[in-house]
Amino acid sequence: MTRGNAMPTITRRAALSIAGATLAAPALAQAWPARPVRFIVPYTPGGTTDIATRLLAEPLGRALGQPVVVENRPGANSIVGAAATAGAAPDGYTFAMVLPAHAANATMQAGRLPFDVLTSFAPVTLMVTSPLVLAGAKQIPAQDLRGYMEYVRRNPGRVNYGSSGIGATAHMAMEMLKMKTGLQMEHVPYRGTQPALADLMAGHIGLMFDTISGLKPHFESGAIRNLGFSAEARPSFAPDVPTLAEAGVPDVIASTWCMVLAPAGTPAAITEKVAAETHRIVREPAMAARLHDLGFIPEGTDPERTASFLRSEVERWGAVIRAADIKAE
Repeated sequence: MTRGNAMPTITRRAALSIAGATLAAPALAQAWPARPVRFIVPYTPGGTTDIATRLLAEPLGRALGQPVVVENRPGANSIVGAAATAGAAPDGYTFAMVLPAHAANATMQAGRLPFDVLTSFAPVTLMVTSPLVLAGAKQIPAQDLRGYMEYVRRNPGRVNYGSSGIGATAHMAMEMLKMKTGLQMEHVPYRGTQPALADLMAGHIGLMFDTISGLKPHFESGAIRNLGFSAEARPSFAPDVPTLAEAGVPDVIASTWCMVLAPAGTPAAITEKVAAETHRIVREPAMAARLHDLGFIPEGTDPERTASFLRSEVERWGAVIRAADIKAE
């Protein structure tokens, strides 16, 4: 029993309990990681997301002192892999690498997702970005973007465009281009980039957006035409290629990107550590050169900037999806 302003007596057991609670969180953070860390890729092996994740996995594993294991969980426009991540324990042993489709799903799949695109995840870092480039079929009698646009206007309904699927960044970028220019084209969705590219080279479709890494060999061989980057400025890895704005179509800015997410509730000390190591890794000269060759721009943002970027992408692509009335498959 206490009297006046005397402090209550704390038993030895209570004191030990309080000390244990105080030390638990730092001890947990210091012990991490004590086993391999899993990175879920919500796509099949060999694509942009898979390549970026595997480039990061080995050096990140060395930095953390534990292997980083890449697990491909494709399906439903990244929803299967994202759901597996959102449902995992927030203990720093599960992460996901997602593309802009994750942001698009907030609008296209509204009310049908098993998670919330924003609140079910702890944003970690934006690893890389890659501006999309517009490719044209050589069967169309034009040499540059202005010529292609004029051909499409003279032949309404005769030129289709392709993409790797409904809701893909390439799909949304073309709908943005249509809104800015008034061009009339029908979308032909494919199950991946390669079949769309094959039909572009054959002349079955007239246009498509994609990353430079997949299109560069075909530009160089003359199989398709490079019509410009959907970027604010010419990227450093392709300084001779104009932007769409230079070709007369301003305000069509579209990039794919690779972003690391963790389950909501993952300790900040862990997400900040992974972000800081990613920032360092993508700026190492050898890695930066490798990313440059693949058409990637190193980023390595901190969790706060990553969260802000993801919110802006949800809003930006949501506006395009609603305006173009893009429906999920």
